[in-house]
Amino acid sequence: MIFGIGIDQVEVARVEKRLAQESGLKESLFTPGEIAYCQTKRYGAQNFAARFAAKEAFLKALGTGWREGIAFREIEIINDQLGKPSCRLHGQASKMAEQNHIIAVQVSLTHIHELAAAIVTLET
Repeated sequence: MIFGIGIDQVEVARVEKRLAQESGLKESLFTPGEIAYCQTKRYGAQNFAARFAAKEAFLKALGTGWREGIAFREIEIINDQLGKPSCRLHGQASKMAEQNHIIAVQVSLTHIHELAAAIVTLET
């Protein structure tokens, strides 16, 4: 059963600029695995932006926003061997999912030069 659906879209240039200008921001938003993955890509900024959008979309699907103290790094977007994205939860994000009986998180990412977007569906 669907618990919630979230969608978010961000401007790639805005994310790229903030990551370049603000020391430590990348490490506060993304896990080491996400950083390593994005930095191997030709258009890394698009991949960072898509992951940022997915984290926002997750919170919208959960219906809490930032009220419950979930940190961006607690929502990790990973890819399988074929490139399919999925979501690994940590800390407070994992606890909130468990409390709401979330058993699956579906993630879809897309990006072009200017924009990145994500849709997240939470299942119970």
